[in-house]
Amino acid sequence: MIDDFAKDFLHGRLKVIREALVWKLDGLSEYDVRRPLTATGTNLLGLVKHMATLEAWYFGEVFGRPSPEPLGRWQDADGSDLWVTPDETRAQIIDFYERAWGHADATINELALDAPGHVPWWSWSDVKLINIMVHVLQETTRHAGHADILREQIDGRTGLRAEYEEQIDTAARKAYWAKIEQAAQAAADGSA
Repeated sequence: MIDDFAKDFLHGRLKVIREALVWKLDGLSEYDVRRPLTATGTNLLGLVKHMATLEAWYFGEVFGRPSPEPLGRWQDADGSDLWVTPDETRAQIIDFYERAWGHADATINELALDAPGHVPWWSWSDVKLINIMVHVLQETTRHAGHADILREQIDGRTGLRAEYEEQIDTAARKAYWAKIEQAAQAAADGSA
């Protein structure tokens, strides 16, 4: 009974975070979803593409249920899943992610939490479905957090979903930012 509860809970959280990650693209230009926003080139649409590939590998290859999508081999990972070429459209990337969800969801629904899998790119390669569910949830949450920050840098929007989003109060944000900056400077000057 606890296995069913745990599986449903983890799966439910994964579904919510997937949707939040895709929502971060909402209303942005093609340039803004693709442009590098960190020194390492992290970008919003690249995060979605990366997570699609990651889910396809972990919920497909690991459990002997290969993804119907053509994937590069894990040994050949070259970072190409972290950015989007001009020939790839936003719709194609989102559709790829949604198809990867479907394949992952089928794996999760059909296997027990203790179903064995094999991750050849991990040092401890023999795993169970629960290990992979937690790992993918952790990775998705991590990258959705990156997307939160990237989106905030672009236009100030924050949040998990549109229905929870609050109107941006620019004056209040500036005052709050100034308060934090002042505290940081005071600590750096030793005057705290």
